[in-house]
Amino acid sequence: MKRFLLLIIFLGLLVPPSFSQTQSQQSNLDSLRREIRALDQEIYEVQLNLDQSKNQLKKGIFIATIGYTVTIIGGQLLGSNPDVGKTLLYVGGATGIVGTVVLVKGFNKISLKKPVPPPNY
Repeated sequence: MKRFLLLIIFLGLLVPPSFSQTQSQQSNLDSLRREIRALDQEIYEVQLNLDQSKNQLKKGIFIATIGYTVTIIGGQLLGSNPDVGKTLLYVGGATGIVGTVVLVKGFNKISLKKPVPPPNY
């Protein structure tokens, strides 16, 4: 009976350290899961930002190309039809400038803020 009682006391002393170790491991796992979720969210935001800026860059290139093409056509028409040529020069130039502004806004979207360096562990 005495041995049985000593065995129960001995096992009772072993249980709390292993229990506290599992709690520590569980908190480490929870911390790791939170960090992974935060990284997933950050990657999603970066991908979304790149997709939006890609679409804006495409629009800007298209608008600027149309505008400068119209400007070139207006310059060609200056000799044969000066009134239409001047109009096309102004309209094409303004359209090209708008396209360039859209392009610049697209480039600005790519880097909205300075990246934060990771913490030292």
